[in-house]
Amino acid sequence: MRVFLTFLAAYTLSQFYRSFLAVIAPELARELGLDPQALGNLQAFWILGFVATQFPLGYALDMLGPRRTVSLQMLLAVVGAVLFATAHSAAALNIAMLLIGAGCGAIYMGAIYLFARTAAPQRFAQLCSWLLGLGTAGNLLAASPLAFAAQSIGWRGAMLVMAGATALSALSVLLLIRDPGRVETHAARGPFDGIGDVLKIRLLWPLLPITAVSYAVVLAERGLWAGPFFSSVYGLEPVARGNALLVMAAAMSAGAMIYGPLDRLLGTRKWVVFGGVTATALCFALLAMPGLSLSAAILTMGLIGGFGMTYGVLMAHGRSFVPDHLLGRGITLLNVLFIGGAGVLQPLSGALMKEMQDRPPAGAYAILHLIFAGLLLGGLAIYAFAKDNPPKA
Repeated sequence: MRVFLTFLAAYTLSQFYRSFLAVIAPELARELGLDPQALGNLQAFWILGFVATQFPLGYALDMLGPRRTVSLQMLLAVVGAVLFATAHSAAALNIAMLLIGAGCGAIYMGAIYLFARTAAPQRFAQLCSWLLGLGTAGNLLAASPLAFAAQSIGWRGAMLVMAGATALSALSVLLLIRDPGRVETHAARGPFDGIGDVLKIRLLWPLLPITAVSYAVVLAERGLWAGPFFSSVYGLEPVARGNALLVMAAAMSAGAMIYGPLDRLLGTRKWVVFGGVTATALCFALLAMPGLSLSAAILTMGLIGGFGMTYGVLMAHGRSFVPDHLLGRGITLLNVLFIGGAGVLQPLSGALMKEMQDRPPAGAYAILHLIFAGLLLGGLAIYAFAKDNPPKA
């Protein structure tokens, strides 16, 4: 319980940092003159920082353990948050987001590494999903509370508060977490050693495309486009926009919690993921329908958040094929695809929206959402050939 709660506090902050831009994006655009491409680049720099740490992180988790690895890496997020709060140019914001992403990169991986090493295998998906679901409260912080704080003390003041909270969380990881014993059956020689061995696991291959797109489209929507969508298509002001995003954030949290035990209850991991991703794709297609009312759009966005949180079950499906001595490298490789997919998708979607900025906003966002639906369905077509590996009772 101590481990779970310590990482929960840290992961809540990580979730905040990956989604707060959707709330303050219009204000950033006005104050600093950022166009849609520049906004897309901001989130992409967060993801670049996050992904750049993953392979060295996998090595560090296997060789050094999560206590020092996670706590020290989180200090980068502290520096990044302070820089973001004091930035006056797009370049400074980009560097800040790069540092924040790098600082957040170890939190979830450190937690699930400990879960995989110390908890019963059949509880792995539940622990991952519940950490994801409860930690998604960070999305709640990055909705109405952030909108209120931005109006009260400004977005710069709000980011300074988050920098302080991140520093306290890093200290708690250092003081409260204990490392498991090392697995000595593999003599790693460097940060990238073992990645090739993970990639040789053929049972992982059909999982890779859906891993790259399933979370990416949800992260892109919640972290970047949902706020501008409600602003430009429905004319919502900051607090109303934050309230609309709160629905999606709450649904993401509830969805992850519900997914947690489903692989054990239903005796399958593959078909839990398949059903959830299918529903998410249909919701994106519905969001592209012309004439959708505001209430229907908010509800549909919530359904995307709820159905789209297959991350924990899909991670458990992939982990089930990876031996313990490659565990750090294996889970970070999957996480590179989860988050790296968004790193590719977000600047591309930013470029697309910039190309369509002369179109009516409703039409431009309809095209974007149909593309998201198509990406999910394409990944599912390959995932259909994956071997199911359900948890043992």
